[in-house]
Amino acid sequence: MREFPTDSLLDAAPCGLIVTAVDGRMLSVNATFCHWIGHDCADLVGKVRFAQLLSVGGRVFQQTHWGPLLQMQGSVAEVKVEVMHRDGRRLPMLLNATRRIHDGVEYQQLALIIVSDRHKYERELVKARNASRDLNEQLSRANRLKTEFLATLAHELRNPLAPIRNGLEILKSSRRPDDLERTREMMGRQVSHMVRLIDDLLDVSRIASAKFELRKSTITLQQVVDAAVETSVPVIQAGGQQFTVALPPEPIHVDADLTRLSQVISNILNNAAKFTPVDGRIDLTAEHRPSLEANAPGEVILRIRDTGVGIARDKLATVFDMFGQLETTLQRTQGGLGIGLALARTLTEMHGGSIAAESEGVGHGSTFVVTLPTISAPAPLSGGDAHESSPRPTRKLRILVTDDMIDNAESIRLLLELEGHDVAIASDGRECLRQVAAFEPDVVLLDVGLPDIDGYEVVRRIRDQRRGGPVAIAALTGWGSEDDRKQSAKAGFDRHFTKPVAMEELLAYLAECCG
Repeated sequence: MREFPTDSLLDAAPCGLIVTAVDGRMLSVNATFCHWIGHDCADLVGKVRFAQLLSVGGRVFQQTHWGPLLQMQGSVAEVKVEVMHRDGRRLPMLLNATRRIHDGVEYQQLALIIVSDRHKYERELVKARNASRDLNEQLSRANRLKTEFLATLAHELRNPLAPIRNGLEILKSSRRPDDLERTREMMGRQVSHMVRLIDDLLDVSRIASAKFELRKSTITLQQVVDAAVETSVPVIQAGGQQFTVALPPEPIHVDADLTRLSQVISNILNNAAKFTPVDGRIDLTAEHRPSLEANAPGEVILRIRDTGVGIARDKLATVFDMFGQLETTLQRTQGGLGIGLALARTLTEMHGGSIAAESEGVGHGSTFVVTLPTISAPAPLSGGDAHESSPRPTRKLRILVTDDMIDNAESIRLLLELEGHDVAIASDGRECLRQVAAFEPDVVLLDVGLPDIDGYEVVRRIRDQRRGGPVAIAALTGWGSEDDRKQSAKAGFDRHFTKPVAMEELLAYLAECCG
């Protein structure tokens, strides 16, 4: 049966016309194409996929080139293919393809013409084969980089886990206050390092899927630098480098996302600390260049210079490439995933700026230059102090923590009990619903991925169950994309926290709940 019948006009068309399902199964074919390849229509429709009519090389080309292209953009034009005649001859053809929807069913329309200039076709085929070889080489390189990246990721995650595990043994064995304090600080640093690694990976994923948004506001360059320095100073101190900051005395304003722009600077500072020896120097300076035209934006140029190992001249063009650090053994020994500078470039460009690397070569240090547009100073705002400390809960709360990872639930309970709250825990969705009825919490901290009922369904049931009394419900989960946040808000969560949540953020939320 022909699901997409052709009429006599299409049958007699001077080109081959085919309709296929998305999987390539032929739904309709005109007489011209059947005549070209020596088959009856009944031999093809519903029985053969279009790729089966191609030569072996044509099938590979379909799988690696025009097939994925058709899937992504919905059409391809003038693709060279070799179609096999029933007697075994190879027929060179030009293909145009379009993906459409008919009565809610997705299908593909193909139009083919015979290529009469055999020599021209063969030349084009050689070009296509060369392009295919180049693509295979690129895929092979990408696969090698992926393998090395995964090995590096495992290495980088094991590094902080080792001192954390040692710290746990120290906490079990030692009762000396100095030992306990040093261990606590060390474990805190290593956990922060792991969180940064994971956050970088998530940022790469969000940017690649176009789900990354900046939260801009009018801020000063001093705020950006202060936030970056606060993050990077422990790394620089651990490396034993001398560090200086010199900014213009006047306030310089930018329209920027404070967190992301400070991330740019801290990534560069961390990179400088990684490749600068003990007693080396790292200097951060800024130069403001106001616009000579009225109402036009100026620019600020930040330079981060180091006296480290430097960068080979032939590597300057690729230093911002994703996973670029995997290219050299020296860099691999210094640690890192090779994403920090790539993220720095992307975030800078999202702010309308640019970033560049300069170096006289290996052994001569390096300079990273970040250029950003500036804006006019905003009108002064009246109100309270912008640097007020984070709010804390003003009364005792009843809090239910639901997480199938018992260690996480228990640790949060201990922290909240130290703050004076009554805390109960549940390990799955059904236990959570029972505790809501029996414990009557003011606040529920609820994981999304539970073993029996997912958190989205649990929060809906809690809302139905507690119609007569208010309850604040916050998601506390490892899923932190923008889509995850939208889904949790749609389900009925009041707030979405991504693990590991900072205690200051959690206490600030509980303070809101007190109101």
